[in-house]
Amino acid sequence: MKYDDASWHYGGDFPDDLPDEAGATHAGMFIAWVILSGNVGEELEEILEENELKKITEREMTPGQFFLSFCDGKFTDSDVSEEIHGFIDTYFDFENGSYLTDYEEKLGQGLPSLYYIPDTWESYDVISPVIDKRFKEWKNPSPSWKFWKK
Repeated sequence: MKYDDASWHYGGDFPDDLPDEAGATHAGMFIAWVILSGNVGEELEEILEENELKKITEREMTPGQFFLSFCDGKFTDSDVSEEIHGFIDTYFDFENGSYLTDYEEKLGQGLPSLYYIPDTWESYDVISPVIDKRFKEWKNPSPSWKFWKK
């Protein structure tokens, strides 16, 4: 299953003054979290050599650059461990999930669109704890657990 594809974002209301790579930042941040949280899928792990994974673990490339270079700008279920498919299905889903809402609240305030969020490790350091929190809530839901609903 394909969760996202950077090419989906290049048309329509994509800003003319940004490079196409800006359409990969939000998914790159999420893929970086997947890898750094130890939830990378076997298929992606097999494709990537250890030195390529170090580009994320040692912050040698930005999350968006890594996503474009090593995932071909595509985020699929084979990129993540089976244990977190349910989390991604509920949280990352563009129509019913709240990842983009969290992403906008933490990083997009005052920007013309989410595409202007910089592809930096500073941005990752802001959104990563939010994803961590949502993942913990998903693993241990309380009766009021409704984060996936907008």
